[in-house]
Amino acid sequence: MPQREYIPRDYTVVQENGQAPSSASTDVTLVSADGDSPFKFTFEALRPGLFRTSFSSKTHPLPPHPSTPRPAPNLGGTTVTSKSSESHKTINLGGVTATVDWSGPPLVSLQLHGQTTPIHRDLEFRSYVADATGIAHYTRYKRDTLHVGLGEKAAPMNLSNRNFILSVTDCFGYDIYRTDPLYKHIPLLINATPEGCVGIFSTSHSRGTYAVGSEIDGLWGHFKVYRQDYGGLEEYLMVGKTIQDVVRIYADLVGYPLLVPRWAFGYIAGGMKYSMLDEPRASDALMEFAAKLKKHDIPCSAFQMSSGYTVAETEPKTRNVFTWNRHRFPDPEGFVAKYHEEGIRIIANVKPYVLANHPEYPKLVASGALFTDPRTKQSGVARLWSAGGGESGEGGHIDFTSEAGFNWWYEGVKALRKCGIEGIWNDNNEYTIPDDDWQCALDGRPSEFGSHVGLWGRSLHTELMGKSSHDALIELEPDVRPFVLTRSATAGTMRYAASSWAGDNVTSWDGMKGANSLSLNAGISLIQCYGHDIGGFEGPQPTPELLLRWIQLGIHSQRFAINCFKTDENDNTIGGVIEPWMYPEITPLIRNAIKRRYELIPYLYSLMLESHLTALAPQRWIGWGYESDPEVWTPEVMAGETQYWLGDTILVGGVYEPGNSTARMYLPKNDEGYLNLNAPHQHFAGGQWVEIDSPWQGSIPLLARVGGGIVVGKDLQTRSAGDHRFPSPNAVEDDYRAVEIFPAQGSGSCTWYEDDGISARPNISKFTLTYSSSEEISVGLKIAGEYVPAWKELDIILPVGEKRSVVNCKKKTNSRGREVFTFVF
Repeated sequence: MPQREYIPRDYTVVQENGQAPSSASTDVTLVSADGDSPFKFTFEALRPGLFRTSFSSKTHPLPPHPSTPRPAPNLGGTTVTSKSSESHKTINLGGVTATVDWSGPPLVSLQLHGQTTPIHRDLEFRSYVADATGIAHYTRYKRDTLHVGLGEKAAPMNLSNRNFILSVTDCFGYDIYRTDPLYKHIPLLINATPEGCVGIFSTSHSRGTYAVGSEIDGLWGHFKVYRQDYGGLEEYLMVGKTIQDVVRIYADLVGYPLLVPRWAFGYIAGGMKYSMLDEPRASDALMEFAAKLKKHDIPCSAFQMSSGYTVAETEPKTRNVFTWNRHRFPDPEGFVAKYHEEGIRIIANVKPYVLANHPEYPKLVASGALFTDPRTKQSGVARLWSAGGGESGEGGHIDFTSEAGFNWWYEGVKALRKCGIEGIWNDNNEYTIPDDDWQCALDGRPSEFGSHVGLWGRSLHTELMGKSSHDALIELEPDVRPFVLTRSATAGTMRYAASSWAGDNVTSWDGMKGANSLSLNAGISLIQCYGHDIGGFEGPQPTPELLLRWIQLGIHSQRFAINCFKTDENDNTIGGVIEPWMYPEITPLIRNAIKRRYELIPYLYSLMLESHLTALAPQRWIGWGYESDPEVWTPEVMAGETQYWLGDTILVGGVYEPGNSTARMYLPKNDEGYLNLNAPHQHFAGGQWVEIDSPWQGSIPLLARVGGGIVVGKDLQTRSAGDHRFPSPNAVEDDYRAVEIFPAQGSGSCTWYEDDGISARPNISKFTLTYSSSEEISVGLKIAGEYVPAWKELDIILPVGEKRSVVNCKKKTNSRGREVFTFVF
């Protein structure tokens, strides 16, 4: 793109919170005197660790719909000191020294108390830059450190020394190590070092780029540069000792992850083929799928129903959102009810565009529900995915700033919910509009800066689509937490969508390995109920070994879904599917893995509640909490490709090559070490690299932190305590709990959270099992909160080989070679 950089240099103070420049204010406002259009620069301390900067002019307005509202300052109880001079201001608060120097272009630096160098500093002489219709922000780059975030970017996890497009696209069959952009537009970049961390977040929905040390110049040295195509800059700077400190401040700013219904943590099935069938009818094929689940004794909680249910019955057979193909689904309500009887919820695919042959296309055009092309003064026409792989037709995207468009979508979602569908799958919502100049309706929004989609941002509509789907579900069931699954996302989208995934990945060993990096960066970016299409969405069918390995890995993530569209050169409208029983020789092993997933749901669900309350990601980089261990800052560990923490107790590894039966893992330094949860069940000291045996027909590498524990339940589908709407014989009462503990000499604990699994405003109880161990083990349980679970006693499960007794408990029959005791309270 053309580069037209202009750097305003001559700034004067115009106001500091209405006070004199020398007063103890915590903000700076500057205006440039050079150039035709003065630029305004502001800096403000908002809360401990949180600062806001802006850089704008009449020609470069601030984001008209920022992805988060501006928070009010809240420095109550914080000791603040401030010192000003003619071109310099220093603010000390909350353990951070913030400095603004405007002797030339403004320079902001942030330094943690006790440190000798800033954790963040703008680039001298080139900090805040106007560039044609947009801006650029240059900052110093710290080499050999960790950069994370940006929502969802290609592996590895460490974003250092790389360049990224800040946009989204429908990247069907992407390369997990090379494709950019992917599906998320979240301009949050965190630089983590052993000394501390700083995050920078832009609120704009405009497209842009981020060069994270990938550009080097002999004059300017090593730098990062955020470039934004349109408008002025609004950024938030967040400072903390750890990544979690910064993520918590970020969550305070943009919102915490939403509550997720408990049923969404089970096995979610899918596959485009089923809803595309005419003979047998799709509804019959799906009932046959449910029968096979029962035959193979594989529990399943939900089914992602692809958009084949909306395909027109007559030519041209395109996908028409909010319609039903009555040949494939003669009785939609009856079909959904039958799936409910099987204990399976439906998550229905919806796409935010209409083809020209959609029955309501003329009505939508006439009502202004679509974008306007300024060249024709008519509804904007784009090529849109219509039928099979790579097939397209002409139509238009829904403009969610249009009252007519927003409401049409809202009513369509309500109709699906009234049909019994519980989950809304916002798909193909990347808004790949071909022209920045297309006009938004902006009903009820200010338009003094124009209405073109370049400034307002394509991704704004991803956010508003999420809001429309979310609010429609809330209207019908205000006391039930809504479930919106979104493929594309912004920071604002996740205030309305409970879950997301990595889109249309490819079947490959590298695809499985690189997925770990995407999950970790998504979690840091507050997309914390996140996962991947197990086995790969596109590409060849996985081999038995790859499929089993991927399922073994996938059950240890927040979202466990098997969904695919394997294109076929002979018929790309239906595609192949991955089914748990597709390889009979490993079906028992897959069944065992999925049943283990169901055992883990209390642990996974508790991690979700903790995420909702504290913004702590369920899947974490292995340096999380171990920042004092020098090894976690080495390139191999910072890559984040091969292992991660699931909660604070289970260290998950993987095997990422065919025929390999060992894995190399790093065990962060701690006092008590780790237990291998698979044979030979040995103990390892922390602070070392180890080789773990991992035959593919056994398990992936799994280690437990000694001194911890994980809560588990039944190995089949259970009914959420608060959800009585869809009784099914396949969903039993959730009346069993156990804690798998990993005792050392001394004390240990395990804390988890529970609620009724469905309420929009639940009572959440906290359970803490404490144990002490020497020659024998004794346990105790503390409960805080109003929620009372169905289980009335607690099994204590010891590791394989542990022969000590639990003294205040009753001995039970062994489970999988492990001693089990019952604690009655």
